[in-house]
Amino acid sequence: MPRRVIAHCDIDAFYASVELLRHPELKGKPLVVAHSGPRSVVTTASYEARTFGIDSAMPAARARALCPDAIFIEPDHKAYREKSTEVWDLVRARVPVVQQVGIDEAYLDVTAFEKPLPVLRELVAEVHDRTGMFVSVGVGPSRLVAKTVSGSFKPRAFKALSREQACELFADRPTRLLQGVGPKTAERLAAFGAHTVGDLQRMDEELLIEHFGDNWGTYIKARAWFHDDSPVAAPGPAKSRSNETTFPADVDDHGQLEATLARLTEELCAQLQRKDVAGRNIAIKVRLDDWTTVTRARTIGERTNDPGVVLPVVLDLFRGYAPARPVRLLGVRLAAFEEPPARSRASQMALPV
Repeated sequence: MPRRVIAHCDIDAFYASVELLRHPELKGKPLVVAHSGPRSVVTTASYEARTFGIDSAMPAARARALCPDAIFIEPDHKAYREKSTEVWDLVRARVPVVQQVGIDEAYLDVTAFEKPLPVLRELVAEVHDRTGMFVSVGVGPSRLVAKTVSGSFKPRAFKALSREQACELFADRPTRLLQGVGPKTAERLAAFGAHTVGDLQRMDEELLIEHFGDNWGTYIKARAWFHDDSPVAAPGPAKSRSNETTFPADVDDHGQLEATLARLTEELCAQLQRKDVAGRNIAIKVRLDDWTTVTRARTIGERTNDPGVVLPVVLDLFRGYAPARPVRLLGVRLAAFEEPPARSRASQMALPV
């Protein structure tokens, strides 16, 4: 097989790190970034807070119970976006093939570099010097190996493994370690005796195919041996955009719910207008107090980003559903986008007369 070198870069405790730059007096203290609402969840936590068992996506109330002395800060998403742009612009200036997959992580294809590890070390140093952020780096022959390595050796990871080394090193880790193996799949695998990556490596592939199907069974087996040929490529244009909100307390007032839908629609259409994209498929998302989640959608004749066109459809979909229980979450989505047409060669070459 041809040589392939992939790096996964992940900014350590990103939101908390940004806050510590702005509040250096909090350094060394347990810091949690989370909204203050009763249903808020932890966005991120400093490593000091993680020693108490606090982690991302945990209910904020649980985090407070685990560490009553933790310092809670409201998220500032504008500051995080600005810092993220600063970091990844530096990365793209040094590495031409970058696929950003989140505000704080990206895959880099560094195969073209004769000595990729020194290049990556210099990049990590430059990012820290110029932005204050520490980036963990995992390197391997695939995205799967690279991400598993970076996540397993954080914070401030910098480690490279071959596929064979990854198979051996992570053999005693739970199957959930593998990207693509979610909680339900892990439960089903455990029922067959595959609790660890090593168990899965030893499992008969025919048994996996029998219980998971040809495609999924083969895929899971390949993951256990860290086979992965997925490319590092910039993502294509978005196929849909949505805007949603979770209420601090369940809402059963339909007037308030419709007013919320109007606000969500206005915000979403404003975003689409700034990006000069429009869509034909309009949808709503409604999550009830018992966590039942319902979507309703309608495709209209022409693409639009005009709230005057979108909102009547949104309200009609909502009134048609008419939720009989209090609502926990509302969302609006526009899909089936059409990118703005490219200017013709003639228009690009035209000169004023």
